Amino acid sequence: MCGIIGLVSKDEFSVRDELLKCLARLEYRGYDSWGYAAYDGAVVKRVGGIGNNTKGITDMKTTVAISHTRWATHGEVTQSNAHPHSNSKKTIFAVHNGIIINNRQIKERLMKKGYKFVSETDSEIIPHYFDYMLSKGKSMKEAICSFISEIEGTFAIVLFRKGDPHLYAIKRDSPLVLGLYDGKGILASDIYAFSDKTNKAVFFDDDEFAVLGMDSYRFYNKSGKLVRKKVCGFEWSREEEKLKHYKHYMIKEIKEQPSASKRLIDSFSTIQKDRLIRFAKLIRMASRVVFVGAGTSYHASLIGVSLLNKLGIESHTIIASEFESFMLVDDKTLVIAISQSGETMDVVTVIKDVLKKGATVASIVNVPYSTIQRYSKLSIEICAGQEVCVASTKTFTNQLITLFAIAAYLGVKEFDLATIPDKIEKTIKTNEGKVRKLARELYRKKDIFVLGKGVSYPMAREIALKLKEIPYIHAEGMMAGELKHGTIALVEKGTPVISLIPNENVDMLSSTREVEARGARSIIISNTDGELHIPKSGDAEFAIYSGIIGHLLSYYIARLKNLPIDKPRNLAKSVTVR
Repeated sequence: MCGIIGLVSKDEFSVRDELLKCLARLEYRGYDSWGYAAYDGAVVKRVGGIGNNTKGITDMKTTVAISHTRWATHGEVTQSNAHPHSNSKKTIFAVHNGIIINNRQIKERLMKKGYKFVSETDSEIIPHYFDYMLSKGKSMKEAICSFISEIEGTFAIVLFRKGDPHLYAIKRDSPLVLGLYDGKGILASDIYAFSDKTNKAVFFDDDEFAVLGMDSYRFYNKSGKLVRKKVCGFEWSREEEKLKHYKHYMIKEIKEQPSASKRLIDSFSTIQKDRLIRFAKLIRMASRVVFVGAGTSYHASLIGVSLLNKLGIESHTIIASEFESFMLVDDKTLVIAISQSGETMDVVTVIKDVLKKGATVASIVNVPYSTIQRYSKLSIEICAGQEVCVASTKTFTNQLITLFAIAAYLGVKEFDLATIPDKIEKTIKTNEGKVRKLARELYRKKDIFVLGKGVSYPMAREIALKLKEIPYIHAEGMMAGELKHGTIALVEKGTPVISLIPNENVDMLSSTREVEARGARSIIISNTDGELHIPKSGDAEFAIYSGIIGHLLSYYIARLKNLPIDKPRNLAKSVTVR
């Protein structure tokens, strides 16, 4: 989940003004620590996010440099565990995103050769490995081929040797892309790192490596044979997202939803009309449809299943990390991957496996040219734009709208897409003040239950997830019908229970009365009545507006607790490790 940058240029560039600005655009991928290394061997490492953490660093000019922003997997958050890592002689420097599975075996072998390690990370084996291979007379190309054949796990790696004006980049599973602009080559974890500078990119495939010079680049396969690569044009957020008058990106992105949803809906009658038609055709042709996602995207997929099953289309969904244990696919199955980043490793792993079994893969993603999109036969982009806050808000809403658009094209007639942006705006305006007041009542609570049924059940899960992610409250989102099978034993006087009640759902009303009878503090979100009221809508559309209220509630509780809302502890935006 880390973010990596490598920059090589025929003219000198500023580390502070160019390298670190690109790195800051990737900080949503990890903000435990950061660092950089430059051509002359200068290294800086800091614990924490980049932000104002560059004080005391003297700017320098260089032609080759690498940098890294870390989300900790192997080893605690310390300066010694921060990247870049180097060999003992400080002549080889490397940054790494991924997990090296057999790092213990490699480390033990290198230690027997006299190599000393100073960090707890798996990544530190990389510069030592290359130091050893080069000491045996291998060229860098030969050493890289050996590395690819011997190393087990996932990696996007950028490294350089002191005095060598080249960057070397290696990729397996973890994302890596090369951007080209103004006589420079920039290697990055995703296109947002350089989308303000260029729309030209070259995407790595698995087990490929590249050698970048000051005015050239070459790609090779794992055997060291030259590979011809296509330079792709892309469209993505160019300008760095700014807070403007907002206190946090989360509230800014919640309030961008009317415009983000309209942009997406308009695309279905213009630039994405053909994709929508073809997507629906793939669904009709499949013997069954299986969704796969993780976290918030999984919650969206549950609503997609409900919509397709209404049409008599056999549909299922499974959390990506458990797919292989609970789902079978064949060559008549359509697997639909849903992912904000398009890089979620659990989902990528599933896609690779189901493609081997002959299944067709389609996807719903936010980031163009992402790994999941490139593996897909067909992909719809949700057009939400860059989302900086770790918690998904506007991207979740646009995932739902995409599923609604597909279902509407297939025959579901319960919603009018064109009315959704105005209803989103109304939901925010009508409820924001009430939510702020409610947050003051709830922010000291340690437990909250969220109840749903049918398509409001996924929303109960989603709202509970946000209450865990942002204000760090233990929250359970559950099927209301399961209350009597154990959970109601936890309900006592004053326990907050949020009930999602679309269109006076009788079962939800009954479950709400049950918890109230046990003394619960009942909070009703409804489109007919209730403490928090949302616009008139069908059951599925209710999901959008109730979700927005849940996101607002999580935000305002976290504000009262003075928490790091946009960068919650232990989390990162793009989960690119398993």
